Amino acid sequence: QVQLVESGGGLVQAGGSLRLSCAASGRTVRNYAMGWLRQAPGKEHTFIAVITWDGGSSYYADSMKGRFTISTDNAKNMVYLQMNSLKPEDTAVYYCAAARYFYSGRQGSYDYWGQGIQVTVSS
Repeated sequence: QVQLVESGGGLVQAGGSLRLSCAASGRTVRNYAMGWLRQAPGKEHTFIAVITWDGGSSYYADSMKGRFTISTDNAKNMVYLQMNSLKPEDTAVYYCAAARYFYSGRQGSYDYWGQGIQVTVSS
């Protein structure tokens, strides 16, 4: 079992930045690749990025490159999503998730999900 808890969301003005955090726990958590996805109102989940715990491999959706950065802190079992130059269209519920394989995470297929956290970008 893997448990994921997101934090760091909230309200930010357009052009601002936020860093989302995900506390990951569970005996097998290091066997998983870690990703971030989001879901805007009335839309399906959208893949943002995925990373391995050693940071050796990461992959971003094309539309997320440049403004979003995924990273890990192995000592703390934390996963982060740094979001810069935020736009109103980035408003969504953001999810931390764990994928058994990196390549499945790239495809948006995840085995464990956090509860999600709201990010609202005002214009």
